[in-house]
Amino acid sequence: MSRLLSWIIMVPVALAVISFAVNNRAAVTVDLWPVPFSVEAPLFAVVLASLVGGVVVGGLIAWLSGGRARHRARANARRAAAAEQELSTLRQRLGDIAGDEPAAGPAVPARLDSA
Repeated sequence: MSRLLSWIIMVPVALAVISFAVNNRAAVTVDLWPVPFSVEAPLFAVVLASLVGGVVVGGLIAWLSGGRARHRARANARRAAAAEQELSTLRQRLGDIAGDEPAAGPAVPARLDSA
């Protein structure tokens, strides 16, 4: 279903980009002020390159700003793994101490999502 949805979205976008490129072939001069040269390019190439550049820069900024959350998630995953390891070690020690007789308190339930 998602493949069909992506086709439904991408085909009109591709048609719009192609229509824009065909209708805006006029040459424009791109002059980057501090740089001592200018480039002549079709208008559609300048607009599409600007859009692609904006998406790349925006994605890079979003990825960099999410670094703290990714770091926190990795640290929490390490803490959870250490806690799981400690829990299994304590359960094993409790089983060794108690032997076959039941523990004198409520049993700690096993994780349901570990399967």
